[in-house]
Amino acid sequence: MPTSSVAASGARYVGLVGAALLAVAGHLGGALPDAPLGVTPTSIWRAPGGPATLTCWLVGTVLLVGAWWSLRDGAPSTRWAYVTAGLWALPLLVTPPMGSRDVYSYACQGWTYAHGVDPYSVGVAGAGCPWLDTVAPIWRDTPAPYGPVFVLLAALAVGLGGGLTGTIVALRVIAVAGLLLAALCLPGLARAAGVPTRRAVWLALAGPLIGVHLVAGAHNDAVMLGLLLCGLLVAIRRPGWPAALLLAGALLGLAVTVKATAVVVVPFAVLAGVRHPYTVRALVRDGGWLAGGLVGAVLVTSVLSGLGFGWVGGLTHSGDSEQWTSPPTAVGFVVDYAGALVGRDPQAVPVLRAVALLLLAGLLVVLWWRSWRTLRRLNDTPVANGGRAQVAPVRFEVERPRVVVRGAALALVATVVLSPVFHPWYATWPLALLALTAVQTRWFTVPTALAAFLALPDGTNLARFTKAPGALAMTALLLTVLVLALRRART
Repeated sequence: MPTSSVAASGARYVGLVGAALLAVAGHLGGALPDAPLGVTPTSIWRAPGGPATLTCWLVGTVLLVGAWWSLRDGAPSTRWAYVTAGLWALPLLVTPPMGSRDVYSYACQGWTYAHGVDPYSVGVAGAGCPWLDTVAPIWRDTPAPYGPVFVLLAALAVGLGGGLTGTIVALRVIAVAGLLLAALCLPGLARAAGVPTRRAVWLALAGPLIGVHLVAGAHNDAVMLGLLLCGLLVAIRRPGWPAALLLAGALLGLAVTVKATAVVVVPFAVLAGVRHPYTVRALVRDGGWLAGGLVGAVLVTSVLSGLGFGWVGGLTHSGDSEQWTSPPTAVGFVVDYAGALVGRDPQAVPVLRAVALLLLAGLLVVLWWRSWRTLRRLNDTPVANGGRAQVAPVRFEVERPRVVVRGAALALVATVVLSPVFHPWYATWPLALLALTAVQTRWFTVPTALAAFLALPDGTNLARFTKAPGALAMTALLLTVLVLALRRART
């Protein structure tokens, strides 16, 4: 057996052992319904079974991260990557929720809607959810921040599951369905973007955050990613086809009405749907079809659900949690610490968050404009005979998906970095698209690997207990990156 095959086989089973240890940690001390809330790492260690829980979690995470990292340049084959990612997910399919308690919020929001109460007007506490004690206190009085499609899916899970356990199982099935849809779309997107499918599938599906947070944690990000990748694939495969663009827009609209983050990808999907040649007229024509599908999906789901657009207002509560893992929040903390030293209370966190959102808006425009200009330049590249004509269609069709997917990936990176709050599973948003376009992988696989260590099995976020040192470290990292970027720009 070749050495590479031996190494890959070793990585497969090391990761499987890691996933099994994480499942054991979930059974011993995961985010169980009756688990105590507001605990600290020290209290977890002192609890019965605490040392075993934390040991299994730490060793399992190290093994899973190490196995994924060792094959970051690509698994032996696409089929091998699928099989291995599936093997690693199996133990986490049958463990209690891990990494956060958000799935209980989903269950209560679904219960609220199923019992005729608007989840966008009251929190789950005001609605009288019978499972209120399982929800993290910070989210009990907060209206749902998710779109009507996910509220409908959560209500469906409540109807199918009956009790709390059945509802959690149904929500996990929905999350896995989203991952399966993403897995179905990855090969087509990878071929279109010109990257090896074995690498794209491995990076996007076998990562340490996928099993813990999207499978065991049943986060709705899995559904959003599945719909988003499917919409992008349809737009790339059938540019200029009105029916296909309507479908692509509808899929992206459904993604937005699961989680609003998907909206930053829509402008790049419009570029994907434009038929060659790239002109303003073609952009308006083809982009109009896609936009029509998106608006139609949003309107239909908002109206038929009876919820209207109350979900837009719920988005303002997503930043209620303050953690140093969000760069603008970390810088705000440091400014507040500096102010305290001189007897001031600058309250810089809200200001820095607002500035970061303005910067994000501007950066998204710049990224879209650069992608548009790149496609226009390709469109107008002189041909061999010296005349100014359209680039050869074959070459253009190779470059177009790569430009579009790269722009969408960077838009999601900017969204994660500049958002007012960051949770480990947020890293899965750009990961799926970076796996399809990035040449160098270390700059995004390292942060992804580190994010896997931020949450304990019961949902305790370690960022809560490292506020000051974490904020200082994040600010120092940002300054270092800024200095290096300026030096690179000069040279």
